[in-house]
Amino acid sequence: MKQPFWKYILSYIHPFTIEVVEGQYNPYLEVVYSQGRYRLDTENAIYSYQDLYTNYLYSFKQIDLEKLPGKDVLILGFGLGSIPYMLEEVFGKEYNYTAIEIDEEVIGLAHKYTMSSLNSNIEYVCADAGLFVAQCERKFDLICMDVFMDDLVPLEFEATGFLYKLKQLIKADGLLLYNRLFNSPNDKVLTRRFFENNFKQVFEDGTYLNVDGNWMLLNRKP
Repeated sequence: MKQPFWKYILSYIHPFTIEVVEGQYNPYLEVVYSQGRYRLDTENAIYSYQDLYTNYLYSFKQIDLEKLPGKDVLILGFGLGSIPYMLEEVFGKEYNYTAIEIDEEVIGLAHKYTMSSLNSNIEYVCADAGLFVAQCERKFDLICMDVFMDDLVPLEFEATGFLYKLKQLIKADGLLLYNRLFNSPNDKVLTRRFFENNFKQVFEDGTYLNVDGNWMLLNRKP
């Protein structure tokens, strides 16, 4: 959805609230127009911010995308589609995406505000990411794990059983990017504990990138 030019200019000075809705799983979803981009906020977190979703932007800048074995990408937790948006608009990549989002309202907002401008092939699946991963038999070249309920990763996605199943979905030489908050003292304690006790148990070569208040956990060095 294109905004008037005056609003585009003013959005660099003052963000505009465009729409507020109640999602099926998120009681508060706010679409904000800021710095010429659409941002999706919950009460305590930013879910999506086009190419200013910096945790993934800075991660992609540190990864040689040319070395991915193919073009099949799985996104767990879609938001407004920041990941395909920046991969296409910033990095010039047109991949084949499977987008898993539990909240149908969020998928509707993504279609309304972001996805119509992209050429990439995107298959939308409105489903619980845990159930999808448990039943999926495909393999992917890149998996982006970005599931939050407000500002927390649900406990089921920290379980080693989920991580082992996720590991099975990664092609040889493929990459997993698992987004975690690393901002407040509590965030840092929880993320370090998860990385050392859970993530490294499944991904022995696992590492992380420290990106703008988040840790991006990887199954191996990029």
